[in-house]
Amino acid sequence: MACRIFRLKLPITATVVPQGKAVAAVERLPEAKDISVSVSIIIPVYNESAGLNQSLQRLFQSLPAEPAAEVIVCDGGSTDNTIEIAQQFDCRVVSSKNGRAAQMNLGSREANGKLLLFLHADSELPDQWYSEVTAITEWGFFPIKLDGTHWLLRIIEGAINFRSRISKVATGDQGLCFQKPFFEKLHGYPDILIMEDIAITKLARRISRPFIANKPVLTSSRRWEKYGVIKTVLLMWALRFAYWIGISPNRLHRIYYPDNIDNLR
Repeated sequence: MACRIFRLKLPITATVVPQGKAVAAVERLPEAKDISVSVSIIIPVYNESAGLNQSLQRLFQSLPAEPAAEVIVCDGGSTDNTIEIAQQFDCRVVSSKNGRAAQMNLGSREANGKLLLFLHADSELPDQWYSEVTAITEWGFFPIKLDGTHWLLRIIEGAINFRSRISKVATGDQGLCFQKPFFEKLHGYPDILIMEDIAITKLARRISRPFIANKPVLTSSRRWEKYGVIKTVLLMWALRFAYWIGISPNRLHRIYYPDNIDNLR
């Protein structure tokens, strides 16, 4: 796997000059080339060993050579071999307390990039994604395409894309992007267990209009397929309504994950 960020480490030599002696000449070592990171891709993970290797392979194949991009995997206490898989790639792995918002906020603090791109572990960026995100002045997101074949999923993804385009509110599986100063202006994601994506995009839309990419992020439909498409849609709508009327996100988290299936976050 080829590195996308190159940092040249040069030896530092010191010359001891006796007191009272003048230095005739000082040998200058070559200066390390300063390569700034353009985009930091931040991936929150928890027990994602089943698909992480394939996801990271596809991601690294899509990275631009220049300007430099970096990948930061933020683990929330995985009990499988998620960390070991991530460490096989040219990315940084950091550990955080569990909770997607906390993990992504830690990743943002570790990031060197000018643009922060938050990507779910089961999502895949489209071809030429980099040319899309360079148009983002403050924040933006991608449309979504679900990878399942059920005909209802086509209706669901269409409804999600229509809703987010009209409301300017997006979910985390749409590849939320923020210029780092703008993200810091928002004080990052609110430290809540669920709906952190809805909360931050509602705040962001008050400040500026988002950039909406043309090509969609491909994301997993595993939850819809596991629990049933209609049942899952109704549950998500109910949770969004409950959040809107002020129900605690912690309570909603327990409803959304009744079996503590954290790897389906």
